Amino acid sequence: MTRTRYTNGQRYSFLTLTEDLSAGLVVFLVALPLSVGIALASNAPLFSGILSGIVGGIVVGLISGSHTSVSGPAAGLTAVVAAQISVLGSFEAFLMAVVLAGFVQIIMSIARMGYIAVFFPSSVIKGLLAAIGIILILKQIPHILGHDLDPIGDKSFFQPDNKNTITEIFDAFLDIHPGALLISVVSISILVWWDKFTYLKKLHLPSPLIVVIIGVLISYMLQGIGGPWSFEPGHLVQIPIAETTLEFFSFLKFPNFSTLKDVDVYTAALTIGLVASLESLLNIEAVDKLDPIQRMSPPNRELFAQGVGNVIVGMIGGIPLTSVIVRSSVNINAGVKTKVSTIWHGILMLGCVLLIPTWLNKIPFAALAAILLVTGWKLVSAKLMVQMWQEGKNQFLPFISTIIAIVFTDLLIGIIIGLCVSLGFILHSNVRSPIKKIMEKHATGDQVLHIELPNQVGFFYRAALESTLRSIPTGGHVLLDAGTTDYIDPDILDLIVDFQNTIAPAHGVGVSLKGFRNKYPRLEDQIQYVDFSNREMQNALTPQRVLDIFLEGNERFRNGTPLARDLSRLLNATSTGQFPMAVILSCIDSRTPAEIIFDLGLGDVFSVRIAGNVISRKVIGSMEYSCAVAGAKLIMVMGHTSCGAIRAAVDLVCSEKSASEATGCTNLDSLINEIKHSVNKNICKNFVSSKSSQMEIYANEVGYRNVLRTIKLIRERSQMLDSLVKEGKIAIVGSMYDISAGEVSFFQSKESSTVPLSLCTIDI
Repeated sequence: MTRTRYTNGQRYSFLTLTEDLSAGLVVFLVALPLSVGIALASNAPLFSGILSGIVGGIVVGLISGSHTSVSGPAAGLTAVVAAQISVLGSFEAFLMAVVLAGFVQIIMSIARMGYIAVFFPSSVIKGLLAAIGIILILKQIPHILGHDLDPIGDKSFFQPDNKNTITEIFDAFLDIHPGALLISVVSISILVWWDKFTYLKKLHLPSPLIVVIIGVLISYMLQGIGGPWSFEPGHLVQIPIAETTLEFFSFLKFPNFSTLKDVDVYTAALTIGLVASLESLLNIEAVDKLDPIQRMSPPNRELFAQGVGNVIVGMIGGIPLTSVIVRSSVNINAGVKTKVSTIWHGILMLGCVLLIPTWLNKIPFAALAAILLVTGWKLVSAKLMVQMWQEGKNQFLPFISTIIAIVFTDLLIGIIIGLCVSLGFILHSNVRSPIKKIMEKHATGDQVLHIELPNQVGFFYRAALESTLRSIPTGGHVLLDAGTTDYIDPDILDLIVDFQNTIAPAHGVGVSLKGFRNKYPRLEDQIQYVDFSNREMQNALTPQRVLDIFLEGNERFRNGTPLARDLSRLLNATSTGQFPMAVILSCIDSRTPAEIIFDLGLGDVFSVRIAGNVISRKVIGSMEYSCAVAGAKLIMVMGHTSCGAIRAAVDLVCSEKSASEATGCTNLDSLINEIKHSVNKNICKNFVSSKSSQMEIYANEVGYRNVLRTIKLIRERSQMLDSLVKEGKIAIVGSMYDISAGEVSFFQSKESSTVPLSLCTIDI
């Protein structure tokens, strides 16, 4: 039975071990010449690149929390490394700066600064991956053709030999090596077709390993042919060879501690530490997107691992290391499962450099170039290009800008350019529509611009917020709502304070604040407009205005834009009295709360709820008090579709049963009997055997008639309410609420139309 062990959320087993060892071997074959090439491009000793690869594999691999990332000398740092070696004057002084840079990264880890990469837009990260893929393809074309003058690890557009990526390709076509081209064609064919044949796939041999083996064999065969087919040392991997153990240790270099008194060393250390940290964080962010099972690498732990790695490489003579996309993508394409692969590739580098360096120098660059070219092709996805195009210019332009900038400069400059383009779109977006704005109309008729501040209000919101506030007309009112805000930039707070105390009074603009009290002492919550029914507002209301308020509230309910209300403030304001606008008679149905349907506040209406919205003496008594004593200006009877009480009454009439007989609820009969008056027994018989949809339509018609009948009975049974209607002091209206659409339709009968309203009038 296979034993399985879990660590850091990753499953380890014999199967993952074999796959990781295989992937690590492939990464080793690619990483070795890359490490030498990067050292050469950095004007550093060749062996320093190998040391960085070894430490990046073993040390960083052990500490890092990433299972797919591979660390080593980075092509993106070649310009920085070459420049700092030149400035400091010696490689030993540079090593001291690398050691200090490692400590800078460790401090950044302790300070938990790994979050930096989160602020880089995904369009830039995706552009980084695609750009690396394009660079891999372009940079391998010369090596594919056997033109191996530029180091295989160089990724910058401008090369150490004063040429560039494009001119190097043109030169390569004038300097084709037939043997290298043969190896390249065979290697690419193997890489493309190997996994397409089931019997080859079952061998569990990585195709890149087969490519290297066949590449070495072909080079031996062509060496025997001689002439233009033979391989010179410049076409093969070249790593330093130590004849003795003593000579091997002579490759090691050590930092010059006396340079600690040199200010330039600290400047170099800070530069290397920051640049290496940023590159590592962005690379693991990108590599995590390539991971088939989408594991997330802890960024602070990665910073710590990179810091420890750089301290060690600086102490033994290596150049700075980072997480590297090229090695990592090769690792993923080779089928990596855990970080055992990374550690194994480092062990292989150490062992092979010590024991069999001569054999490694038999590997032709053409075979390795084929592996890198296919890796690059997988990173440049046509599907990704189409997807980014379809997401619009805000995503596509930063994406394509990052690609172009990285390809024609280097990784760090390209990322900065892509970030600047993305930042431009972010700023433009913030200026256009950074905050949620709703124009609210309250019961008093006051119009208030409700600005709902986002969770994080950074400095970039200043221009948009200031523009919005200054656009409020004279006599207008604004509500700044920070109820869901966790952070407001001090500059934004200064803007709000200045607007409230100086600008708004000068322009006659009212300012209300909500949600600031507990978080921002400089500002106090205050609502300067009336958002509840009080005596003054009630006296000024007309039945038509109340009806308009209900229409506006129902529209807000349907649109999902309710008025912003401070419930604790309403509770306090209504604790000393009530001045309702209307009384609403509605059904007890749980789906028909009038206060929500009409977006009403505390104290705005009297609400009477009874099944089937029928009346009784108690209900009429409540209505009389509401209008004659409490001052309500409108009585509304609200029925609704799919009413259970109405449907029950229709069913009972059709079946000629009583409620007590059908349900056992003896007290239901008095309620059902009221509704039965609106049911036509002769028509009802037509629906006994009809489809349920037809019965539903008829039941809704009955609900409508029941509302009209209730309105008529209110007038007939209450002389007081009838008199108030005739005097024009109140109005009685009916309405039907559609529970599926959320919309309320209003109407009134001819008998109750004494007060002129903008409603359809219907005969009962």
